[in-house]
Amino acid sequence: MPAEDTNARAWQIYGQRQLTRAYTPPVPERLGWTPWEGIGPGAEVLGDVTGRRVLDIGSGAGHHAVHLAQAHGARVTAVELSPTQHERAVGAHADVDGVEFIQADVTEHLAGAEPFDAAYAIGTLAFIDPHRSLPALRDGLRPGAPLILSLLHTDLHGCGPSMEVAPREQTILLRDDPPLPTQMWVLAPQLWEDLLTEYGFRVEAIDLYPDPDESAAVIQQLIRARRLPGRPARVSSRPRSTRAPAAHAAVGVGAILLSRQGILLGQHRRGTLELPGGSVEAGESFEDAVVRELAEETGLVARTAGVRLLGTLVDHVEGVLRVTVGALVHAWQGQPVTQPDESVGDWAWHPLDQLPDGLFVCSAQILTAWRPDLSIDHPQAHFNAFAPTT
Repeated sequence: MPAEDTNARAWQIYGQRQLTRAYTPPVPERLGWTPWEGIGPGAEVLGDVTGRRVLDIGSGAGHHAVHLAQAHGARVTAVELSPTQHERAVGAHADVDGVEFIQADVTEHLAGAEPFDAAYAIGTLAFIDPHRSLPALRDGLRPGAPLILSLLHTDLHGCGPSMEVAPREQTILLRDDPPLPTQMWVLAPQLWEDLLTEYGFRVEAIDLYPDPDESAAVIQQLIRARRLPGRPARVSSRPRSTRAPAAHAAVGVGAILLSRQGILLGQHRRGTLELPGGSVEAGESFEDAVVRELAEETGLVARTAGVRLLGTLVDHVEGVLRVTVGALVHAWQGQPVTQPDESVGDWAWHPLDQLPDGLFVCSAQILTAWRPDLSIDHPQAHFNAFAPTT
């Protein structure tokens, strides 16, 4: 069954269960973007919505739409695909001024609707293929309109976001009823940003909110984006000639992995001790290069979402410009093992206060860029730190 059909069925059953219980969630006193009361911002992230047309994507029981209409004077169109969820909303709030409840596929509704001044989704957009929802939202919002998305980042089982645009199984839990399987696009923040940018939005902020219960694994992400003005026709480009340019620079990455035992270093067949890393391949991001090199050299598995780039180190070697990007890897799986046909192996953890002699120059430069207090001799390189990102 296609992913979105699976989700439609699940929410139909969920809505029917709640109708059977005659349960209607209360209208909140404050708009919340996370499952936890008081965590994160309120309706202010939408801007002033007084008298403005606001789209509620996957409005469920309708309580968020009613809050925006009653407390903030918005004119809300609450679109819900599930007939039973729509029935819950209409049964409880049909007479509320300023809210229009519509049972429809949101992308189909947007195709014929007047563009909205703002849109938001609280936990719902992840049930729709972003390659279908985001173009529809771009076309259905006015230039400059905010789009606020609350999305799952890490689930109850500690499973973090994916770096590929594909759905995975998640479950809806409701009291003692059997769990309902769904297919969700649980994507890393950088991937959501890439998708939104591709489809005509500017991402202004991405915030992560962990469960206030420190024993729980759930993390929610809140994305604040804005619909860009219409773009002019593309400007063409062409190469200077059909010949490839002469190679005059080398670009590589080096990864710092810090555990309780220290940092991870391997021994090159030429004798130097090195951080995991290597050359960046054509068309590859620095984060992707770190993840690939880490797997190829050590067998460790990491995700780009767990890679933080530190900055660039620039120096020259025999007339060739060398650019090295240092990175800090926060999370990985497995144990480092010497890999066949790799130049570096015998991986081991070394305490920071007992670093060995014979470090590879690039590794030494990365380490002192990260921790200037480390006492390591090496040729100087120009370091340009990257700005911190959310």
